[in-house]
Amino acid sequence: MERGRVRKVVLAFSGGLDTSVILKWLQVTYGCEVVTFTADLGQGEELEPARARAQLLGVRQIFIEDLREEFVRDFVMPMMRANALYEGQYLLGTAIARPLIAKRLVEIAHAVGADAIAHGATGKGNDQVRFELSAYALDPDIRVIAPWREWDLSSREALVQFAEAHQIPIPRDRRGEAPFSTDANLLHTSSEGKVLEDPWEEVPAHVYSRTVDPEAAPDRPEIVTIDFEGGDPVAVNGEALSPAALLARLNELGRTHGIGRLDLVENRFVGLKSRGLYETPGGTIWHAAHRGIESITLDRGAAHLKDELMPRYAELVYNGFWFAPEREMLQAAIDHSQRFVTGTVRLKLYKGSVQVTGRKSPHSLYSLRHVTFEDDRGAYDQKDAEGFIRLQALRLRLLAERARRQG
Repeated sequence: MERGRVRKVVLAFSGGLDTSVILKWLQVTYGCEVVTFTADLGQGEELEPARARAQLLGVRQIFIEDLREEFVRDFVMPMMRANALYEGQYLLGTAIARPLIAKRLVEIAHAVGADAIAHGATGKGNDQVRFELSAYALDPDIRVIAPWREWDLSSREALVQFAEAHQIPIPRDRRGEAPFSTDANLLHTSSEGKVLEDPWEEVPAHVYSRTVDPEAAPDRPEIVTIDFEGGDPVAVNGEALSPAALLARLNELGRTHGIGRLDLVENRFVGLKSRGLYETPGGTIWHAAHRGIESITLDRGAAHLKDELMPRYAELVYNGFWFAPEREMLQAAIDHSQRFVTGTVRLKLYKGSVQVTGRKSPHSLYSLRHVTFEDDRGAYDQKDAEGFIRLQALRLRLLAERARRQG
């Protein structure tokens, strides 16, 4: 991109060291006006300091938006209907937030007449891909500036030096190299880098911020119920809640009982392996409950097909293809499967574990009349199983006969 042609850029801005340096770097390097966008996705931080920092750096147009309800309703809920787990474990807390941020960046760019958008993702990670794939899917002509792929500030020390040279205040706890980096939203908190880089070393206790140590959790289990309608949770312990409020309530329960910790070495889309510490307290409870209600409301064929589709769906979200047609196609199939996923699940929370202890639904496919060990006359003729087994065994018997002939 020709730097001189950029007049105005919308920057995804957290107010931290990295994005503060990026803001000034854009002003100096491109000579352009910078508009900042800060999203409240439930990260649990005061966002007004971001406004103050942007104002200090000369920003005239500052967007700070509460997107918590949209985030949970339009992004987390569809993903949770799919039971999506990347590489069988990761609940995709960071990945699912990126398309919403990119969406708003593009919308704001259109609204203010900006020439480009910018983000603070590094050239080693997944987020650069997620932000940019989402942006291009929404506006094929959008310009994207990724400073980490352009500048020569190759370390945190270099960022600090740049900040000092341009009179950018540096919070004391961020001065120099932080012990690890974090990303948070209403669904999870992730931590990477530094003290976590050696996958053999146990995660230090001070890294955990969202859950109590399971060993220090209450010695008595807590019983909770979650009501579902059409595949989505709508109430906790009988209290109807909005999407964001419901997830926040589940987060409180999960925190208390030390639920949702995950120490994971994963395969990044760019080809590297990385080690991360994820805390997803409410999402872990939600996932278990959803599987519980599906167990009595989904037909076997639909349930097994859904489980086959899940890894592909999770990979698409992880790699940044939220707005791709294949994800939307899978979503349509998943959502169709959820029409009768309505009912109540009872769970036991205890020292880092969540266990389904009961489930009921007006649309249940569970038939006590058919599965009972007591008198089932008129519901199931056990003699029918003999023919079923013989037909299933036919090809196996033919294979065995051939093997015996050749033997």
